[in-house]
Amino acid sequence: MKAIVMSGFGEAEQLVARDVAEPAQRPGWVTVKLEASALNWHDVLVRRGLYRSPLPHTPGADGAGIRTDTGEQVVITPSLFWGKRTEAPAADFEILGDATAGTYAEYVSVPEECVLPKPEGYSWEQAAALGLVGITCYRALVTRAALAAGESLLIVGAGGGVSTMAQALGCAIGADVFVTASGVGKLDRARASGASGGVLHDDDGWPERARVLAPGADGFDVILDPVGLWSHSVRALRPGGRLVVLGANVAEQVTMDVRPFFFGQYSLLGTTMGSPQDFSGLLGLIAAGDVPPPTIDSVFSLNEAAAAHRRLESGQAIGKIVLRN
Repeated sequence: MKAIVMSGFGEAEQLVARDVAEPAQRPGWVTVKLEASALNWHDVLVRRGLYRSPLPHTPGADGAGIRTDTGEQVVITPSLFWGKRTEAPAADFEILGDATAGTYAEYVSVPEECVLPKPEGYSWEQAAALGLVGITCYRALVTRAALAAGESLLIVGAGGGVSTMAQALGCAIGADVFVTASGVGKLDRARASGASGGVLHDDDGWPERARVLAPGADGFDVILDPVGLWSHSVRALRPGGRLVVLGANVAEQVTMDVRPFFFGQYSLLGTTMGSPQDFSGLLGLIAAGDVPPPTIDSVFSLNEAAAAHRRLESGQAIGKIVLRN
């Protein structure tokens, strides 16, 4: 089969198409003939060596295709070995494409619990784009933050796959959704997709500008921070609000004032990925017709994985970037 193989860590040029053996059959695992796979920023970090993947290695967390044993159309959840506890993953948890060969290929092998029915009406590209961002956002907003209809939600950093999915879920739940963005174009697209408003995060004063947009002008019930700007984001919370954090691509270290935090009665909720149970909950929302398909920015062929990564790293994408077999 054809697969994208990294022989070393580094720039996008490390992603090279090669002929490799198809996955071996093993008990409890299924093989999926992939129709499409989707990119995540996580894949960039794998490529750069942050997760110390074994080399040579095929990255990729997201995919959708056809089970070779049953012929069913399925979508893959990239959460491997979550374990029995719903509160947090087990010690051997991993994301597909870290240590286990991923979805930048014609075939992939995953535990059977990690394949679920492809949502009705979704294209292969949309289904492939659902996995990581869908399960991550559902766990962040529903399982962890318990976001409810009528509450206000601020999403930091409009435009990417996580933020566009989070906006769709927030609107489906019935929350009043706002965003921050790096440019006017991304702000306008968020409004066109259902956001009530937003601000540019082009200077350190953006939390105060965002705060007054919330109903009551005293801050947001929930803030989703997928980039690592906790010390800024917390300033836009209402007293007693919840800050949900799940990424660090802008900042990996945070300095925060302790006294304002505990006097504000804030909750800080860490989260990442989600369990197969979370993914089933997401599919239930989708089946109810409340969640639109993921926004697709662009589609590349499998051979163009390096170009697709360069598009992702440009920061210009609106929604998900997909590889098509």
